[in-house]
Amino acid sequence: MQLTDHGQYRLVQYLPPGKYSFKLTRGSWQTVECTRDGKAIADHDFTMSKDTTITVNAEGWQDNFKAAEAVSTASKQVHIVSEKFNMPQLGRERRVWIYLPADYSHSHRKYPVIYMHDGQNLFDNRTAGFGEWGIDEFMDKLPPKDQCIIVGIDHGGDYRITEYDPYDSKYGKGRGDDYVEFLVKTLKPYIDKHYRTMPGTTHTGIAGSSMGGLISMYAELKYPNVFGSAGIFSPAFWIAPPIYNYAQQQKLAGRSRFYFVCGDAESEDMVTDMQKMVNLVRSKDVSEANSPTVVVPAAKHNEKQWHDDFPAFYQWFIQKALSR
Repeated sequence: MQLTDHGQYRLVQYLPPGKYSFKLTRGSWQTVECTRDGKAIADHDFTMSKDTTITVNAEGWQDNFKAAEAVSTASKQVHIVSEKFNMPQLGRERRVWIYLPADYSHSHRKYPVIYMHDGQNLFDNRTAGFGEWGIDEFMDKLPPKDQCIIVGIDHGGDYRITEYDPYDSKYGKGRGDDYVEFLVKTLKPYIDKHYRTMPGTTHTGIAGSSMGGLISMYAELKYPNVFGSAGIFSPAFWIAPPIYNYAQQQKLAGRSRFYFVCGDAESEDMVTDMQKMVNLVRSKDVSEANSPTVVVPAAKHNEKQWHDDFPAFYQWFIQKALSR
């Protein structure tokens, strides 16, 4: 942005027609605009259809306000498996979280397991950059008999996009295969050995949003005999078009299940891209019951949407996972 003679900043930018969201910063998210009393603001949304002028007045900047002391919101059922869990397939380490059902410590039961990405955002507002999913608060409200184990794997920061992408892109060499190999050959065996799990396919799910939705889709396509159900939240299929060909080539197990959900206010292509995958898996004899599809009116691409969408996915998963 260029400073004008009138003390204002001006940006001239060409944008194709479509829906856009933005915020002003002075160079980083630590210096993002906020309200006059230091509170976070929603994105500025607009639809571009013709030449237009947008005027924005920043009431304040976040770095001018003392940050509130971060307080953990994780429930007592949330534990850290390891702050530095070894990922030999990637040559890295990562924090791994686990949610244990309320009766875990005094029962002899075994439990279904859901593996989820972006662990920072699942349980604790202190570690969630844009708000948490509130998985633990939702689970705590369920009867213990309906609870399962949830394993959350932190994303790798700058490595997030490439770790969650099986294919090379403008963002770098895709390491999605290595990440999925880590889940299947390192993390799951560890969890099954150290916790009372129901390790079978029917009882094992995988879920995530955006890039996490992409890699969840890929993981079940590649390992249909490991992951029986996948939660595909707002999948970033746009970044990895080859995944459609990969899905077409796979001989899906008869028990493969996919839960698709997104908002219709996320992007121009989100619903179309997701529906393309829905149609593809259904063409391979995956029933509608095993590929429910939800498009949420006016929902955007954020943690609030995924927080709201998780309960319905979970009920769909657990009904099958606990069936005999």
